Amino acid sequence: MPRGNARRSTGKAGLGLGLLALALAACSSTNAGDTQAAEPEPGATTTAAAPAAPAPPPTWPLTGLPVTGGGDGSRRHPVIVLKMDNTSSSAPQQGLGDADLVVEELVEGGLTRLAAFFYSQIPGDVGPVRSMRASDIGIVSPVDATVVTSGAASVTIDRIRKAGIPYFNEGSAGFFRDSSRSAPYNLFTNLTETATLTRGPEARPADYLPWGTAEQLPEGRPASALVARFGSGHSTEWSYAEGRYTNENSYAAEGDEFPTDTVLVLRVQVGDAGYTDPAGYPVPETKFVGSGPAQVFHQGRVVRATWKKKSVNAPVTLTSQGKPLAVPAGHTWVELVPAETGEVAVTR
Repeated sequence: MPRGNARRSTGKAGLGLGLLALALAACSSTNAGDTQAAEPEPGATTTAAAPAAPAPPPTWPLTGLPVTGGGDGSRRHPVIVLKMDNTSSSAPQQGLGDADLVVEELVEGGLTRLAAFFYSQIPGDVGPVRSMRASDIGIVSPVDATVVTSGAASVTIDRIRKAGIPYFNEGSAGFFRDSSRSAPYNLFTNLTETATLTRGPEARPADYLPWGTAEQLPEGRPASALVARFGSGHSTEWSYAEGRYTNENSYAAEGDEFPTDTVLVLRVQVGDAGYTDPAGYPVPETKFVGSGPAQVFHQGRVVRATWKKKSVNAPVTLTSQGKPLAVPAGHTWVELVPAETGEVAVTR
C-alpha cells in the first residue's frame, strides 16, 4: 500500500512539471516574437527616416561652374594653356572668349603675356601664339597642363622639361602663319586640331582656385573700377557694370573678349630669369610660390585677402581675416602684379 501511493504521487508531480515547462516555453516564444516585431501602441505615430541629401552637381575645375548635359567634369585631354601675346601688335586676339580662365604675367620690357586656360571647351583658331617663360612652371603645374607655345629660350626649355611640363610648338598639328600679319605676331593654331595630340587621363583635374559662391564672399568695399599696373610698360584697366568686368584696354577681337566675372589680383615677387631677350631686356621671372596680399574683385566690390602657394605644383589658397576664402564660381582673370614695382589703383 505505501508503495502504490508513492508511485501515484510521483506521476502527478511529473505531469505538473511538464505542464509548467510547456507554459514557460509558450511565454518564452511569445516574448521572443515581441522582441523581433513589436506591435505599435494604438494611436502611436512613426517617423520615417529623412531622405539623403542629393549629391552636389559636378563642376568644372577651372571655373567651379556646374557641368551641364551630363558628365563629371573630365575630358579626354588635359588642361591646355596657350601663351598669347598681349601687346598692340597682337590685335585682334582670337579665342579668349572660349577660355575658362586667364592668367596675366609680366615679361621683359615691362609688358605682359597671357596664359589662356582651355578645358571645358576647345575653340578653333587661337592666337597670336607666343613663347613660354620660366614663370609658367608655377602657373600651369597645379593642373598638370599642356602648354601651346611658339617655343622658348633654351634655358627655359630646359627648365620646362625638367618640370615635366608637356608642350607643343610650331610644326605641330594645327599651327599656321597668318599672312595678313607681321611676324612674330602671325603665329596661330587651330586648337581643336592641336588638342588631338594630347593624351591625358580621363579624370577631372584639381580645382585651380578654391571655388565657392558669391554669398560666401565677405561684403568688402565698393570698387567700380581698377587698374593693375605691372610697371612702367603696361597697365590693365577694368570697369564693372551689370555683373561683368570689362577690360577697357583689351586687344581681343570684338565679341571674343574673355567673359570676366571676377578679377583676382595676387601681388607676387619677381626675380631675374638669368638671361636677356633679343632686344637686350632682362627677362623677369615671377615667383609664383609663397604668399602675399590678394584682392578679389566681384560684383563691383573688393575683398582684401592673403594668398598662399606651398610649391609650384600646389594650388592657390586664400584667407581673409584668418578664415578660408573662396572665389565665386565663374570666369576669373588672375593678375600676377609685381609686389615691388607694380601697383593696384581702385576706384570706388
